[in-house]
Amino acid sequence: MPNLNAVMKKILTIIGPTSCGKTALSVDLAKNLNGEVVGLDSRQIYKGMPIGTAQPSIEEMDGVPHHLFGFQNPSEPISAGRYADRVKKTCKEILSREKTPILCGGAGLYFRALTKGIFEGSVSNIPMRDRLEQAYEDDPVILYERLKAIDPEYAEIVHLNNKKRLVRALEIFEATGVAPSEHFHRQKNQDLDALPVFSVFLKLGRSILIERIEKRTKEMLANAWIEEVKNLLSQQAESGLKFPALNSIGYRQIQAHLLGEMTYKEMEEDIVIRTRQFARRQVQWFRKEHIDLIVELDYLDRTKISKIITELYQSVS
Repeated sequence: MPNLNAVMKKILTIIGPTSCGKTALSVDLAKNLNGEVVGLDSRQIYKGMPIGTAQPSIEEMDGVPHHLFGFQNPSEPISAGRYADRVKKTCKEILSREKTPILCGGAGLYFRALTKGIFEGSVSNIPMRDRLEQAYEDDPVILYERLKAIDPEYAEIVHLNNKKRLVRALEIFEATGVAPSEHFHRQKNQDLDALPVFSVFLKLGRSILIERIEKRTKEMLANAWIEEVKNLLSQQAESGLKFPALNSIGYRQIQAHLLGEMTYKEMEEDIVIRTRQFARRQVQWFRKEHIDLIVELDYLDRTKISKIITELYQSVS
């Protein structure tokens, strides 16, 4: 397979924490650049979860074609490597139509898989993963302390409550004998089939981001998010399959509310807190990546930002 850098121009990529305005900006850019939007989010990929994962609505898409949103069954997780392959294929198809692919999302691991590739030792071991997941259910603190001991650098960006990432990190270590962060460092010296991107990181002031997270959480709950969870739980029960996607922020809290373990207010407050923590970890992750342009959204309106990014992108592509 030829190196993508040799056959593909730079791909505009809009990244940043949750609730920072990536979707709206990507649509503006798509209109300026005759583009189509490609999702780069680890939860917006799932079917039946448009509200809780904030998948762009028809109105928000505003006539711009969107790809890789709501295509995956919630019972079927997808690896970063497989997702990166789908993104590359989609970008090639868009370019073949003489249109501009615009990646948009906040999944740091997906972004890294696209820009640096997936290390060769990143194998999956289902029995091992099942054992680690059970150990997490028994005592997540023990697993987290173990990660801190073997890979303190990676532990800094993995929260104790992030079961998926914590288990995956330990699975990688047990399968390869090498810490995840060491794998990522090695990638820098490898000739990988990485996607050539022009990445734009959207940055909001802390108080503004918190306000937006609180507002969006209220809107999502008012927009039948609880009903969405009920439907997913019903589908899970009928299918007899486990829906790992239901472990996402918000979905866990709503399930606790439905079980009578949280009041509505407690549920809402906990979703906001967990989302704020998640946004902070996203920012920490992207700070360690190569970013071409960092845009402060506090003081520039979206239309002006879109024009600036369009001009810069056209100058490098």
